[in-house]
Amino acid sequence: MLFTSRSSHADEREHLHTRRTLLAALAATAWPLTARSGEADAALWPHSAAVPGGVARIDLGPAAARPQAFAGDVPLLVIGDAAGWTALVGIRLAAAPGPAHIRVRGPGGERTLAYVVAPKHYAEQRLTVAPSTVDLSPADLARHERERAHQQTVIATFSAPPAGELRMRQPTQGPRSDSFGKRRVFNGQPRNPHSGMDIPAPTGAPVIAPLAATVIDTGNYFFNGNTVWLDHGGGLLSMLCHLSRIDVHPGDRLAAGDPLAAVGATGRVTGPHLHWGVMLNRASVDPALFLDA
Repeated sequence: MLFTSRSSHADEREHLHTRRTLLAALAATAWPLTARSGEADAALWPHSAAVPGGVARIDLGPAAARPQAFAGDVPLLVIGDAAGWTALVGIRLAAAPGPAHIRVRGPGGERTLAYVVAPKHYAEQRLTVAPSTVDLSPADLARHERERAHQQTVIATFSAPPAGELRMRQPTQGPRSDSFGKRRVFNGQPRNPHSGMDIPAPTGAPVIAPLAATVIDTGNYFFNGNTVWLDHGGGLLSMLCHLSRIDVHPGDRLAAGDPLAAVGATGRVTGPHLHWGVMLNRASVDPALFLDA
């Protein structure tokens, strides 16, 4: 017969308690890879790519209420639930590779979390075009400057975070180009990298909302032509350009897949296509990160 003392029983209970605590801690650290709530699908989009023009996913840990997170003074989109929160950081195309950080504010005060921006090489395209398409007249330059100032106020929109998954639909049918981030040189003069995805499509092809959204701006712009801006929530925006027709107005609420415009060739373009830009915390990021592979 085996006799066990009370002290050995206590040791066993303590060992079991310690083991359970360690398992719980391991489960908590696994949040970025394994979702533990009904938001399992939301954890997959956008895909993680901590590079210029990409999105960094930063684990904030569990908290009873949604924490606030900031890149500098710009608020970040925070998704998840009380079991675990994640900050989504849009990284500017001009960001230098190397260490970076965000600030997180919660019930316990403010803390800093670090991450690393990895380098990424984007293709370069050299084009020879008519000088008039590169060198703007004083009137065209003044118009462009006014429009750019207006669009900066649109880009700064920050509303309540979206509910549900962030997987987007391609806003029009057509081949996905690799144009995002491509550095273009016109007549030997470098220009800003291409900040969206170009989707070739015929004039009149329908354009849909890639994700539930509120229309926050429409207009005709010098470079972008007829344009619609969509607010998906939490600083996540879509810009749809070169449209032949706009069928929505600011303030309209759209579900994912709702039609809103038609493909065109307005603005500075060489042919009909849709330019689709995605902004996250005021940074242009690759729309492909929000799509199925």
